[in-house]
Amino acid sequence: MITQYHKIALTATFGLALAFIFSCSSGGDNGGNDPNGGTSSPSGGELSSSDGNGGRDGSSSSVTTNSGNGSSSSATSGGSSSSATGSVGSSSSGSGGGGSYTEKGNNIASYKTKQIVGQLWMAENLNYAVEGSRCYGEGGLVYNGETKAYDITLSNSEIQANCDKYGRLYDWATAMALPSKCNSTLSTSDTECAIATPNHRGICPNGWHIPSDADWNVLMKVANPSCSDNSHCAGAGKKLKATSGWNDYNESSGNGTDDFGFAALPGGASGGYFDNVGGVGYWWSASENNANSVYGWLISYNVETAIWSSSTKSYLFSVRCLQD
Repeated sequence: MITQYHKIALTATFGLALAFIFSCSSGGDNGGNDPNGGTSSPSGGELSSSDGNGGRDGSSSSVTTNSGNGSSSSATSGGSSSSATGSVGSSSSGSGGGGSYTEKGNNIASYKTKQIVGQLWMAENLNYAVEGSRCYGEGGLVYNGETKAYDITLSNSEIQANCDKYGRLYDWATAMALPSKCNSTLSTSDTECAIATPNHRGICPNGWHIPSDADWNVLMKVANPSCSDNSHCAGAGKKLKATSGWNDYNESSGNGTDDFGFAALPGGASGGYFDNVGGVGYWWSASENNANSVYGWLISYNVETAIWSSSTKSYLFSVRCLQD
């Protein structure tokens, strides 16, 4: 039986984020949160250039992806957004990133990838079975929005289907391949929780890393060049969402236009119980807010904005990896 605290904590996180975005989605960008809970003026450089197609010129290039065995990968960007899709193949045996290869594992050759301007992203959520990760609904209660009740997951096949579609969910320490104590410890205060800079691999394939908030900002500015760093980015959510897989809202489709091939899917989350699959996608960054929380990006079915916010490290969210 989960505690009321857990229910309130996760609900408050999403509820506040969504309530806030309703107030800003029609009025431009807002400043990000600072560690003290206030608002801060966005800082950092703008994306150097973009054309009328959001920085894409439609050209393509060949990309060799990393097989997870230490080999390097190469990509030619030239400032364009180009197709760079790895084959979806069978999983490999071996080790790397802190766990065993299961399903797609952390073998990058088994994932779709997409080059968006100067960045090569996974075009799917990570589905790497490492201790501490979960398929949506695994080992916990699932909130049923229709019955307003918490249902125990009944079928392993249903759980596996969630992993196949949405990838796995990870708490922050697991995603970062750090000890569990790092969910409540600042990385600068404990050598076991130290984060590699500039690119922290975590459980990503070799040659790839957990994106920092600065990495995410680059992507958001491609989706909307007027976005400021560490802000709620109007319109970016719709452009990054997949064209199917999102819940409807008030008889309108919650799907996106997937302008850049990022194909964001709503894997939901868990903060003591599982909630919002089909409605919300939340992706970790490597950038901490304080000892107990970290920044990430939230996209919802009922708004078009990508929301920059901080959340408790122990919650379970999705992971996208970015090439070094």
